Amino acid sequence: MNTRRYPNIPLERARAIKSTFTAEGALCAATLYVPKDTPPDQQLPAILMVGGWGSVQMALTSSFTLSFVDAGFAVMEFDYPGWGDSGGFPRQGINPWRRTRVADTALAHLKSQQQVLAHDITLWGTSFGGGHVVDLATQHPELKGAIVQVPMLDGLAAMFATPIGRLSKMVALGLLDLIKPGAPIHVPTLSREGEFSTMDRDGGLQALEAALAAHPDHKYDNRVAARSVLPLPLYRPWVRLKDVKIPMLMIGATGDTVAPFVSDKVKRVGNPNVQVIEVAANHFDPYFDPLFPEMLAHQLKFLRR
Repeated sequence: MNTRRYPNIPLERARAIKSTFTAEGALCAATLYVPKDTPPDQQLPAILMVGGWGSVQMALTSSFTLSFVDAGFAVMEFDYPGWGDSGGFPRQGINPWRRTRVADTALAHLKSQQQVLAHDITLWGTSFGGGHVVDLATQHPELKGAIVQVPMLDGLAAMFATPIGRLSKMVALGLLDLIKPGAPIHVPTLSREGEFSTMDRDGGLQALEAALAAHPDHKYDNRVAARSVLPLPLYRPWVRLKDVKIPMLMIGATGDTVAPFVSDKVKRVGNPNVQVIEVAANHFDPYFDPLFPEMLAHQLKFLRR
């Protein structure tokens, strides 16, 4: 029996400020959330939310975003090129190095916002976005800190966690998508366990459905370009952990079968700037009650340090 419940925090508790920025040749959509009654001339410490593999604004991140706003932060979400409300082609494609560059541009955009203290910004990344935040943290020693939860630190480990039959089919479709002219070949981003998709484990589709039910106005295109899986084994952000110079909170899930937490590699790096907490959970549990309050408490404690 699934006992997970998505924390439904009303959007009305925050004021949303829409904007756009240009990254990788695309016009990207962003939303800055501030506490509802914040005066227009008041500047706040800020958090940049960097979403994961199939992420769009407020999909699985809304409870964290709105909780951080409740705690007095300005919080910005954005859509990657080709996803959500952003422009750009091909639609639904993923390249980790391109996404990291987009997140870097989003950071510059956040710093320019009127209600943001540009010298007081924390990065927040989840899943695939956790890897991007590791990359960004090495490039920005001026930042206050970084939080990564259930991070995808080793694409090779994530590939090996995929059943061989499904992996073979995914790679074949990815290669065909890469060489075929015309529109991309899309595959499901999430599916129920045992069905074909890029993520069929840890209750991912049920997690997304529960999160979207909390915000019925948000739509989700459950597809990803097949070629997106090809760079995955080459993307290994854990090797850059040694270069992180800012405080970082890393929360890994010991039962994660989507992006297995490579605790042995993190310990081998031994960076004193990286605080590691491990929780007994799978990849999607941290977004839901009963685990969500614990995850949020760890993160708020880090933010208030």
